[in-house]
Amino acid sequence: LAPLPVAPEPGRLDICVFGAHLSGMALNGDLKALGARFVRPATTAAAYRMKLLPGAVARPGVVRVKENGAAVEGEIWSLPFEGVGQLLATIPAPLGLGQVELSDGTRVAGFLAEAAALDGAQDITAHGGFRAFMATPATA
Repeated sequence: LAPLPVAPEPGRLDICVFGAHLSGMALNGDLKALGARFVRPATTAAAYRMKLLPGAVARPGVVRVKENGAAVEGEIWSLPFEGVGQLLATIPAPLGLGQVELSDGTRVAGFLAEAAALDGAQDITAHGGFRAFMATPATA
């Protein structure tokens, strides 16, 4: 097992976001209100799929797969530990936080979805990320 990621600063944890918490998206202000700071853009290892979760608001679910995976674009945000707890309290099922492998082989905490909840959901992996999916004419 890979060791848990070490916070870049004492009392903080890096979290990879893939959907509405991205810079400029609907929930990014919520991250900032929890004391989050943008660290950098990120790309997962080529071992994930992104699917559109059902619901009135467009949001993605990222899941690690054994085969036919692809890289997915996201962002790393640094949150104070107390902000992480507050964020966890607001994450709706089937999303949660888990370990995400990045393209450079490192692992960080990040938003992941329960695989069972994605059965039959529209696969949007080919877009490379949620921002690109939302920019397509069909979703704009």
